[in-house]
Amino acid sequence: MTDRNWTPTRRTVVKGIGAALAAPLAAPYISTARADAAPIRFAVIAAQIADHTDYMNGAVLAVDEINAAGGIKGRKIVIEAHDIDLFTPEGTQAAFRKVADSKPHAIGCAFTLIRIPAVEALGDYKAPYLVGDTNFDLITETKSKREKYSHVFQVDPPEIYYGRMFPKFLETLAAGGEWKPINNKVHIIREQGNYNATIARELIATLPSSKFELGPITEIQYPVQDWGPALQAVKQSGAGVIMLDHWAGAEEAAFVQQFVADPVKGALVYVQYGPSQPEFLNIAAGAAEGIVWSTVLGVYDDAQGAEFRKKYAAKHSGVIGLCYNGSAYDTVNMLKNAWSNVDAEDLKGVADYVRTHVYRGVDGAVSLDNEYQAALHYPLQTEDLNKGMAQLYFQVQDGAHKIIQPTVLAESKFRKFPWA
Repeated sequence: MTDRNWTPTRRTVVKGIGAALAAPLAAPYISTARADAAPIRFAVIAAQIADHTDYMNGAVLAVDEINAAGGIKGRKIVIEAHDIDLFTPEGTQAAFRKVADSKPHAIGCAFTLIRIPAVEALGDYKAPYLVGDTNFDLITETKSKREKYSHVFQVDPPEIYYGRMFPKFLETLAAGGEWKPINNKVHIIREQGNYNATIARELIATLPSSKFELGPITEIQYPVQDWGPALQAVKQSGAGVIMLDHWAGAEEAAFVQQFVADPVKGALVYVQYGPSQPEFLNIAAGAAEGIVWSTVLGVYDDAQGAEFRKKYAAKHSGVIGLCYNGSAYDTVNMLKNAWSNVDAEDLKGVADYVRTHVYRGVDGAVSLDNEYQAALHYPLQTEDLNKGMAQLYFQVQDGAHKIIQPTVLAESKFRKFPWA
């Protein structure tokens, strides 16, 4: 079955995660007429970083809409914000234990960095947990212990598809005549964390089946203090494709600024994921023109996605994110549909509903009724856009992000970059 939410909503301006939910948490809606009209509680685990702020914003937007329309069977939704230290196992587990102890009706998070300890910390509490971790290790672990983790859902495809899809993207681009490679070498600048190492591993494994070939691999480590060595390496290799396999938008912006000042003429530059964060364009500014990037979890520009972008931008000035704001908005609406059909206190029933009902949202279709309980990648896992989440390839054009692939969702065609 498929649930669709085609109507976007107003949203609340969020200035920092702590301030975002002060009003709803200070005065939750509780009916004095019926005990069962107490609020439905959605716990959001969020650090004070760009992606998580986007997630909180998207969740607030969805809750605003639902509550303004009367809530769920007369019950309002309240968001309970939980801070997290993403970078330590202790901080991660402490946040998740606190959430489990508070016993909300459902739990959401943009992503964690220490994933298995996070879900372990929920213990025996099985409220539906929906997360955009983009991580194959997480879904493999939860698959192997399905009874224990029956409530854990990854609402986007795993990171392995970044690596597997990249050669196909390059071949499609070259075959269309939009881009003529100066050579077929791919130079990878790889951050050493597991996420980026996995992407690079999958790319390396996929390249031999394409017309492209592996060039040098240059290692970097977060936080990057000096891009000089990496820039020297790409100048020396002269590869036709440069893949910056990193994740921090601000650092990737610094790389781009320095690269365009002395570029490898004709080399296509692909920047992994980070440009989805508003800070990338805010920092890189005009230097970002022509840069290509992608996300497996991005806001479409079809009728539904465009309307969401419009409403979101009306509440948030400047560059807006194009990833986790849409994901959170979709997550809340997925839960809304479940809570409209299953008692919110029936945690297993809600999880079963989420699993068995495909949801078509602003970030694409979320289909979780599979062995991994994870969204399916379009086009590598499914060629049906009504069942999969499309990996979106963007190019920065005239200071804005424009989808250039897949063709069915494209806003624009690829343009020759300034250093071609």
